[in-house]
Amino acid sequence: MRTAVTPPASPAADAEFTLTRADFERVRQLIYQRAGISLHAGKQAMVYSRLSRRLRETRFTSFGDYLQWLESTTGAEGEAEWQEFVNCLTTNLTSFFREEHHFQALVEDLRARATRPMRIWCNAASTGEEPYSLAMTVVETLGVSAQVKLVCSDIDTKVLATAQRGVYPAESRGLSPERMKRHFMRGTGVNAGSIRAKPELTRLIEFRSFNLMSAAWSSLGEPFDLVFCRNVMIYFDGPTQRKVLERIHAAIRPGGLLYVGHSENFTESRDLFRLRGKTIYERV
Repeated sequence: MRTAVTPPASPAADAEFTLTRADFERVRQLIYQRAGISLHAGKQAMVYSRLSRRLRETRFTSFGDYLQWLESTTGAEGEAEWQEFVNCLTTNLTSFFREEHHFQALVEDLRARATRPMRIWCNAASTGEEPYSLAMTVVETLGVSAQVKLVCSDIDTKVLATAQRGVYPAESRGLSPERMKRHFMRGTGVNAGSIRAKPELTRLIEFRSFNLMSAAWSSLGEPFDLVFCRNVMIYFDGPTQRKVLERIHAAIRPGGLLYVGHSENFTESRDLFRLRGKTIYERV
């Protein structure tokens, strides 16, 4: 890691565990190596809050003992715990039709490519609001028989399980009453207050776990026409961003588009992508 670490604040007298400076630095190194996430020095409280829950679940009494176990456990048990570790430290903030201008632009991009089957990759699927927003836009633009495949992935397996269920509170932010009525089924009885995505949406989507640090990018299959990688790069340092951009470039068809978050700017990678619209880049 390249950021200097300052000592964490002294733990409160009633703190259940103690997160030492060495523990925190170890967590930073491990999550960087495993997921490319660059935690800055001000994230001690977040690390304590999220990982302390895992300590309780595994019945460890110190971060040091837990991290030693994490690094030494092998096989299926080890892989399962690494996944839990990553799940704890990833951030999932999403809503339906977040950054609305992207979905307005997507309508035109879908129409322009409607002469052949399309592949779209959403690589930060989180709890599913973004994938279903994409699916709704596809259905509204090209109809229920649209030849579009949405590959929607995330490194966090717990949020992916929520996305696969496709069940949300009826008052979910960003979802208009008209779209709710058209694209979702209302729950009744014990499920009152919840909605479930209709088959016309779910048939378009393939959910899968995927780590952008993985070497298995070929497993994604044929190149994509459009890639949504929004509010992901903000968690990576410069070299990691460049590596991921190079891999995304290779995974997109020539002339394909990359949609990114409102605070992400890749003008320094003009050899890979050129700005086409507001936070939308075209593959060079």
